[in-house]
Amino acid sequence: MNEIDELLVNGIAFKSKDEMALFLQAVYETLDREGYLSNDSIDPGGLTKWGISKKAYPKLDIRGLTKKDAIKIYHKDYWKKCRIDDLPDNIKGIMFDGAVNQGISRIVRILQHTINRKGGALVVDGKIGAQTISQAVKYKPEPNRMRAYRVKFYCDLVSRKPELEKYYYGWYKRAVEV
Repeated sequence: MNEIDELLVNGIAFKSKDEMALFLQAVYETLDREGYLSNDSIDPGGLTKWGISKKAYPKLDIRGLTKKDAIKIYHKDYWKKCRIDDLPDNIKGIMFDGAVNQGISRIVRILQHTINRKGGALVVDGKIGAQTISQAVKYKPEPNRMRAYRVKFYCDLVSRKPELEKYYYGWYKRAVEV
C-alpha cells in the first residue's frame, strides 16, 4: 500500500490488511470502469461521477464528488452492505462490481442462484444474510457461473429496454472481465 492508498482509505475500518488490499483492488478497477462525469439522458442513473449516481444519491452534490468521498461511499454502501468481507475471496470482486453496476439486491440474487445451482437451498430474495454467507462459504460459487448470470441479466434487460442496447457491449465486457 502506498501513501495515496493510505490517504484514500483514511478513516475506513477494515478487518485486515488483506481485506483492505482486496477492497482497494476492487475499487480501483471499478473507478476505472465507471469513468469520471457522465450525464447521459438514456442512462437510468442520470448524472453520475465515479459510478455514484444522482438517482441513488439525490441529495449528494455529484459534480463536486471527490474520488475519496466516492471510495467512502463504495465501502460503506456497497462493500459493507454486501458483506463482501465475509464472502470467499474468489467472488469478492464480482460481488462488489455487481453491487455497483447492477445493484446490491440483483448481485445477491445472482449469488443465491449460483449457490443453488451448486446444491444450496437458499430463498432467492436478494438479501445477504447468515444463510447466504454460510452457503457461499460451503458451496464456493464459481466466478464464471456468476459472470454468466450477470451477462444473462444484461441480455434480459436489453430485451425489455432496447434503448439500453448501446451499453450492452460494455456491460458484457465488464461482466466477463471482473
